[in-house]
Amino acid sequence: MRWWSAANLVSNAGTWMQLTVQNLLVLQITGSAAATGLSLSVQAAPGLLMGLFGGAVVDRWPRKVTAAVSQAALGLVAFTTAALVAFGELNVGILMALAAVTGLIATVDGPACALLGNDLVPVKDVPSAIAVGSLVHSVGRLAGTALAAVAVAFLGTASAYAANGLSFLCVAAVIPFLRPVQAPPAPTPPAPHPVPGSSHRPGSAREGLAFYRRRPRLMALAGITGLSAVFGRNYGLTLAVLVTGPLQAGAAAFGTVSTVLAVGGMAGAVLAARLRSPSVRLVGALAAAGGLLQAVAGFSPSLAILLIMVLPMAVVESVSDTAGTTVLQTDPPAHMRGRVLGVWRSASTVWGLMGPPLLGLLMELAGARGTLAVGGLLIAGAVGAGALLHHRRHTPAAVLPELAGPALPATAVARPETLRAAA
Repeated sequence: MRWWSAANLVSNAGTWMQLTVQNLLVLQITGSAAATGLSLSVQAAPGLLMGLFGGAVVDRWPRKVTAAVSQAALGLVAFTTAALVAFGELNVGILMALAAVTGLIATVDGPACALLGNDLVPVKDVPSAIAVGSLVHSVGRLAGTALAAVAVAFLGTASAYAANGLSFLCVAAVIPFLRPVQAPPAPTPPAPHPVPGSSHRPGSAREGLAFYRRRPRLMALAGITGLSAVFGRNYGLTLAVLVTGPLQAGAAAFGTVSTVLAVGGMAGAVLAARLRSPSVRLVGALAAAGGLLQAVAGFSPSLAILLIMVLPMAVVESVSDTAGTTVLQTDPPAHMRGRVLGVWRSASTVWGLMGPPLLGLLMELAGARGTLAVGGLLIAGAVGAGALLHHRRHTPAAVLPELAGPALPATAVARPETLRAAA
């Protein structure tokens, strides 16, 4: 697990180096901000359209093999892009095609690497492993963003892609030496009563979707996470407008806010490592708390007050994210987890694409402060309403004494004929 975490730290740093310079590269080639947004959409589209099938691949193939091949393929794409940039042969069409290929490979790589990391520890330590992964992601993001500026300044844009390619190969080289603690999942069992002509074949992507829809816990988790992602996590948009608008601070101030968010996220990951069996109820409670903190932060009169509010907000949301990921990756049986993560990837792509336009429209109507307040209250209110509805559904109705009928004698319990006579 230590080797896996170290390799993923390198990989995350390389990924954020590439992401940091990618928008700049698109602008350099096209000179169009619209083309920059299009390249991001093209890369996200496979997650929406092919997430289910990527998860099915992960369930059918050995995880170590799948993760190693997908990491090597992502490295090849990064090296190809670096070479095209270095020789001045990269154009818009090729760039879009490479972005689409990257997104397609990621539909397999994401669930394969997530589940492989969980296999390296005992079941009771899976929440801690997920928290470590979250911490690695946050540290890699900070390191990669800083290294990107240095690499571009001294070596050029192509160096960031080359470094990312090397980081993928680093992970691929470590995988063959990993020794999972948990046994590999058994093959998908056959359906007990197969229906002729049914599209839900054992091991199929549709079987994974059907399983997901039959799990109320997973559906509730998707609802909570979707609301939080759309109305509560797009701080690169909402807090940027708040800081540079009503608070009348500059871009450097927003950089400080972003740093505090990152620090809070890492602190939350450390706290989340102590979780053992998180529940959807815990995820909902933390999401509601984060929403209320966000609503209060929206009315911050100064940058200093905003920074004070942002830190606990980031901590609570980081713990909530880790708890939700733990439920998502441990609730399904082992042979279904890849497909469940595939369903989740498709759903998360939907709310990832919906969030910025909806928040942009809301800010046009209510401003940055109103958007943060309305979004936070909407999250907290929806979670509270869902919890109340769940409580009412699972609380048995009281039977009035006059409607219950006369009590049967104790001897009737052992005499079926007495029960029939009483009925």
